[in-house]
Amino acid sequence: MTSETTAIGRPIRVEVYADLACPWCRLGTHRFHRAVEAFGGAAELVHLPYQLAADAPQEARPLMEAVAEMFGREQAALMTSGMAELGAREGVEYRFDRAVAVNTFTAHRLLWFALREYGAGAQATLATALYESHFRDGGDLGDHAVLSDAAARAGVQGAEEFLASAEGVTEVREQVAAARAAGITTVPTFVFPGAEPLSGGVDTATLLATLRRSSGTSPRPESRLPAAPLGPDRPSGAASFDAGPQPAAASPDPVSRPSAATRTDPRGSREGA
Repeated sequence: MTSETTAIGRPIRVEVYADLACPWCRLGTHRFHRAVEAFGGAAELVHLPYQLAADAPQEARPLMEAVAEMFGREQAALMTSGMAELGAREGVEYRFDRAVAVNTFTAHRLLWFALREYGAGAQATLATALYESHFRDGGDLGDHAVLSDAAARAGVQGAEEFLASAEGVTEVREQVAAARAAGITTVPTFVFPGAEPLSGGVDTATLLATLRRSSGTSPRPESRLPAAPLGPDRPSGAASFDAGPQPAAASPDPVSRPSAATRTDPRGSREGA
């Protein structure tokens, strides 16, 4: 990220409402970091908690089992394979065969802690580590050891002690409730200063254009979306760009009971009726 700032001398602060169990949120934040790389200015992404299924169980179980229970095995396989193919084209690895479904509240608490203690940059690094743990490595986002390991890799110290406490429980619950009260029903939802929120499967070009509008800058000829080979994601930018349309593959909701299912949509993960 460069030192260029907005006209008032501060980085652009963008907020994203997201659930760590949402594959579209994983892809959306990846695209945002790529947009920042192409933008060339200073921007920070602040993760705000949202839970597609706040009543999801604390005990982990195979994600594919949970998705098949809601949609049937054939449909579950189509949904997850489509998402995996889309992710692969953009440098995001999904291993739904490894992933486990579990309540994400504790992981959201850890992101809250990282933002408070270390700032938005460290929180963004941690969010990427948590997404990778869940979608690539099969990590249990309710397990304190898994969360602490991700925090250590992101440079966030003190996670183990924090998770053993009740700190942040009230604050995160209030943030989740505030998101619902504000009418957030689709994730990811990006909130830019001076622009309309962007929800669902927003492409990198749209995120870049909105960053430019928020900063008050005009597009520069040299500011093009990177076209590097596929590679690992990182908060300051990522590897490849797929300019084509998104396939009509729906994202799986990682809850374990049909009653808590969310409606899946290529525009993002949406809360069901």
